Amino acid sequence: MKIIKLSLSEFDAIDYDLIAIHTSLEDYRLAYFLNKKLPILLTKSSEFIAFETQNGAAFFSKFSYLVEDTEEEWTLIENKDELIELEPMASKDLFSEEQPKITSNVYFLPDLKKVDFLLKIENTFLDINDIVSSLNEITKISTAYLVDLENLKSKNNLIF
Repeated sequence: MKIIKLSLSEFDAIDYDLIAIHTSLEDYRLAYFLNKKLPILLTKSSEFIAFETQNGAAFFSKFSYLVEDTEEEWTLIENKDELIELEPMASKDLFSEEQPKITSNVYFLPDLKKVDFLLKIENTFLDINDIVSSLNEITKISTAYLVDLENLKSKNNLIF
């Protein structure tokens, strides 16, 4: 009988590319510009990516495009969510209706706090450098670049 050994590193193989995007656009506007520039059709997912934090739940918007024949998948993910917490009131009286609010930012990938959006591309036959060049041609995008996944500490967040 033949014994086959499997290494856990075989399951950790990274089979996708990740592009960081810096822009001031809203998520739906960015998806529109990506659809115009690239051969994709991103649509807003009804599901959000949710993270539970100490201060509450963070929800990140997600746009996706899937080609079923080739299993090519594109996912645009918001990297920053703003949590608004209500601080408990010291005193309750007749004239104090509002509670002070504390806002804090939660990041999908905390390693990349300055990145606004992430574009995860799986099983594509397109050249990733051509994709990055096309993204940098969009005037509303400040910059886009390929993320080095080997040095990324929070890459487990990209498993969804």
